[in-house]
Amino acid sequence: MKLKITTNPLWKNVQLKYTVFTILSIVLLLYSSSSYSQKKLEDNSRKVLFDNDWHFYKGSVKNAQDPLYDDSAWRVLDLPHDWSIEPLPNQKKDSVVGPFSRASVGGFATGQTVGGEGWYRKTFTISAENKAERHELYFEGVYNQAEVWVNGRKAYYNVYGYSSFRFDISQYCNPVGQENVIAVKVLNEGKNSRWYSGSGIYRHVWMLHTAKNYLDDWGTFITTKKVENGQAEIDLSATVVVGNGKNEDLTLVTEWISPKGKSVVKASQKVSINGTENKVVPFTINVKNPSLWSTNNPNLYNVQISLWKGKTKVDELKVPFGIRTLDFSVTEGFKLNGVKTLLKGGCVHHDNGLLGSASFDRAEERKVELLKKNGFNAIRTSHNPMSESFLNACDRLGMLVINEAFDQWNGKKNPDDYHLYFKEWSAKDIRNFIIRDRNHPSVIMWSLGNEIPERITDKGSETALYLKNEILKYDTTRPITAGVNKYWDKERKNMLSLENALKHLDVSGYNYMWRFFEEEHVKNPGRVMYSSESVATEASENWDKVEKLPYVIGDFVWTAMDYLGESGLGNSFEVDPQENVHQFMGWPWYNGWCGDIDLIGVKKPQSYYRDILWREKNISMAVELPVAEGKIKKVSFWGWPEESLSWTFPNMENKELNVNVYSRAEKVRLYLNNQLIAEKETNSQYKSSFKVPYKAGILKAVEVDKNKEGASAILQTIGNPVAIKLTADYKTLKADGQDLSYVLIELIDKNGNVVLDSNQKIKISCEGSGKVIGSGNGAPTDMASFGSLEPSLFKGRAMVIVRAGKVSGKTELTVLSDGMQSASITINSK
Repeated sequence: MKLKITTNPLWKNVQLKYTVFTILSIVLLLYSSSSYSQKKLEDNSRKVLFDNDWHFYKGSVKNAQDPLYDDSAWRVLDLPHDWSIEPLPNQKKDSVVGPFSRASVGGFATGQTVGGEGWYRKTFTISAENKAERHELYFEGVYNQAEVWVNGRKAYYNVYGYSSFRFDISQYCNPVGQENVIAVKVLNEGKNSRWYSGSGIYRHVWMLHTAKNYLDDWGTFITTKKVENGQAEIDLSATVVVGNGKNEDLTLVTEWISPKGKSVVKASQKVSINGTENKVVPFTINVKNPSLWSTNNPNLYNVQISLWKGKTKVDELKVPFGIRTLDFSVTEGFKLNGVKTLLKGGCVHHDNGLLGSASFDRAEERKVELLKKNGFNAIRTSHNPMSESFLNACDRLGMLVINEAFDQWNGKKNPDDYHLYFKEWSAKDIRNFIIRDRNHPSVIMWSLGNEIPERITDKGSETALYLKNEILKYDTTRPITAGVNKYWDKERKNMLSLENALKHLDVSGYNYMWRFFEEEHVKNPGRVMYSSESVATEASENWDKVEKLPYVIGDFVWTAMDYLGESGLGNSFEVDPQENVHQFMGWPWYNGWCGDIDLIGVKKPQSYYRDILWREKNISMAVELPVAEGKIKKVSFWGWPEESLSWTFPNMENKELNVNVYSRAEKVRLYLNNQLIAEKETNSQYKSSFKVPYKAGILKAVEVDKNKEGASAILQTIGNPVAIKLTADYKTLKADGQDLSYVLIELIDKNGNVVLDSNQKIKISCEGSGKVIGSGNGAPTDMASFGSLEPSLFKGRAMVIVRAGKVSGKTELTVLSDGMQSASITINSK
């Protein structure tokens, strides 16, 4: 900033004072923006984001819980934070690359990443302006074991890395105006996960401030009882927590604000509390002409609940809520608001690709947006509770959710996993899981777990019943399910009965068992079922069952998106005929390659096939990649044949390529450069394959019904690269230090087509208020490009993620590559 000062002595003095005032104002603005959580503490807000300005140290430290411990040399960062995704020290080619290490305890399961021990510390004060009498810390998720100290006193301990936990810290806090210190030790050790978990405080932290008597947000439960005759009857119960020990007369008020912002219902009740017991206050609310929540119209009401003492407001909650009904039956399947709905589902792990497990709100929202865009209407959370922001996004965008609790119970899958803590902790973790998420309209079922080792035993059946009863303590409005897979005898010759695994489930989830649906229905005619996991190569068989059998309500593919860990799952290889494919792969594989959408959000060929099955499109086409002489292609169980979505094979002139056309039409015709190649019938998998001698140009597939041509799909030969194209999903961000912009980098030809066979290197630079927090490509084996500012392209694409600054300003992102003119894009933070 340049300030011009006049030479007049009088005006010079005035102008100088104005300059000083302006500079001080800017400094104060910068301070207030960078100390958001502290500022909000002093504003006496009820729920305050507590993510900023944590000191972090990776490693073991003595006495770091001591308030007087000197952490000035520690790194300062803002949450959410995942240290397992950060580059490791002592980089060494083929041994330590980026965040990946051959010494990883988890190996292929956790994507060759490293856990360990980490410490976080944060200071805060509560000002005299803050009138709250009670202060509560709320951690949405810490992986894995977390110990929390406040001013040197141990306040809480939590073991399950996916469980949200909260606790009152009032007794540990220093008097108003004095500094307080929070210390958190996080331990992620041993083999404790079958997939990439991440490490650290990877979800939001909040501070809640209330009076001693307050409304418990997790103790508030709203559910649609029925919708008929143009009216919705809704049960609402709110819990008044009594903390001051006094007998008092209070008033509870609830007001319903419609999706259009209008007040539609207001009700109140007098509440007498006796000073020793919490009070649950029930309401019956009737909403006339309700705007129902559905996948196509996710209408949300804002339910405002306030607690009053006379004319003084003691506390207030605001709860988004969607009015909707659920029905499950063997004769009519699943109905949402009375409308039969087939679950077009995908299983989703919790990580966010290039960001690791860091659960930024925008990252969680984008994940749901991508799935919605690609035809999904349902998600199975695999195999653990997700973040609040993920479920909030499902509510806003209209995505149905099967909400899953555990991957193991008493039996282990890894020596250091949750089975060590299940007996002591499961009831508490189930409670937190249910009461946190039960107001989300998107949640349609509760899942007890996945592929539980002891599932067929009597003990396993007892555990399932125990968990079901724990859930029913807090919610009786949704069915209970689980993901159940086959169980073989020791010789793996005979499949054993699954009745113990299924008998306590209201809706039965079958992993990879579509062949047994009719047989299971004969044995159990009252059982509602679905494919809780399936593979892409069996997508048509699974979906045909869903469309034809009313008691089969949906299919959930493993997986909807690629994810970190379970490395190599879904691999497809060019191998010698006698060579076997493997379920998982070692170094340098680091992610599961089985998703419909890749690690950076790009749609993969199998998803274009699913478009046909789900009737999203009429026809699609792909070309199988050729193999070297003497080799064959082998596809693993979770994989998909390697296909290209372009007609660009310059070294294959006049050599035959296998072209796959997908359609529900009776027949398809294939044209090359307007000449008919052949006409073929589609098979039972809605597929026709053609052998086509390669010649550059345009390949066109056309559906044919009753000898009439219909919809078409086109692949064409792509030219030489001429430019770098940058596309940001958002060019304007909130200047809150949390918002994100995902910038897709593409190498294109003169017609704007992505040059899919390009893997050339690029260089990323960033200047301004924001910063790059994630970069790389979608390849499952390119470790060197993960998190690098000089990644290689994969199939012509890469991605960079920009995190907004805390002050308004511009961020200039520039991408360079040899032989190309640089490309830039500006992202504004406001």
